Amino acid sequence: MGQLAEFISNHPWLITGLVVSWLAVMTYELRLKSQSLTHVSVNDAVRLINNKGALVIDVREPEAYAAGHIVNSRNIPLKQLMSGEDVVKKQKNKVLLTVCDRGTISGKAAIALRKAGYQSTFSLKGGLAGWRAENLPLVK
Repeated sequence: MGQLAEFISNHPWLITGLVVSWLAVMTYELRLKSQSLTHVSVNDAVRLINNKGALVIDVREPEAYAAGHIVNSRNIPLKQLMSGEDVVKKQKNKVLLTVCDRGTISGKAAIALRKAGYQSTFSLKGGLAGWRAENLPLVK
């Protein structure tokens, strides 16, 4: 134990680097864990839609939504979703799946909906780009 204390006192920069590296890894892992709670893969999204009857909320602007969207999805732009009004009409027990072009904006929407009390809210990882990559249908 005395050698450990001596090593620490002789190498403060090495110990500082080790502690900073450990903190960076822990922060990264916690961030990944929190994202995995809200982001789902395309296959998981299909299961949520088919098995759980998930309500798909497309948070893109109406013009982008009109160009192509997932079947039976509702277009609620992010601005409207963030305005605070209850756009989902108090369906707090319903499974919600938010969608955008790449998955970044829908992630923010999913987090906002979870904060509003919708605990079963998820975001499509990769957005509609991931959906198209799996050759899944879109309607216009």
